Amino acid sequence: MSIELPSSAHDTWRVFKILAELVEGFETLANIPPAVSIFGSTRATHDDPAYASAEKIARLLAENGYAIITGAGPGVMEAANKGASEAGGLSIGLNIDIPQGQTPNPYVKKLLSFRYFFVRKLMFAKYSTAFVFLPGGYGTLDELFEPLTLIQTEKVRPFPVILVGSDYWRGLLTWLREIVCRQGRVTSEELAILKIADTPEEVLELIQASPPTLS
Repeated sequence: MSIELPSSAHDTWRVFKILAELVEGFETLANIPPAVSIFGSTRATHDDPAYASAEKIARLLAENGYAIITGAGPGVMEAANKGASEAGGLSIGLNIDIPQGQTPNPYVKKLLSFRYFFVRKLMFAKYSTAFVFLPGGYGTLDELFEPLTLIQTEKVRPFPVILVGSDYWRGLLTWLREIVCRQGRVTSEELAILKIADTPEEVLELIQASPPTLS
């Protein structure tokens, strides 16, 4: 005869699963070099300009001593891991277990898999010295506003949050500046957390201008 555990008991056991993911993440990433997390669309194909841009950015960063962290999936993430791996850098993937069954891309050299999004987000924030965002959809936007909120509320020390591709991000920035900022929802100083770059060299320059920091 099976015994159905009450929901409170399920919640208690879930704590241990969360703790296990935290411990594995901390132990695996504790001694990595300064790292840059790169985000963008999983739907970017090999002939997508965003794919090429991510690969070039990651390659240049790896050549300058940075590890590259992505969500381990396809598209922009694959491109970034590829650029880092082929440049001889440390290529890290933080995979997420989702119903679509995301398979880690073949260029990830150090892989962690997570069931819980919030644990995965913690690893991105804690072990990155900068966040770089290429064109993407809902997932990319979700990852974008997380560090902005953490920096705004002083839960982490400020670090570069860089949008790549001024044409793609122009509409969002115009809305933030002309609507959100003008109505006092954010300040001009908070808006200035966001930086824009159009080339790998500009990305590198923005990151190097900010001292390495861990959250």
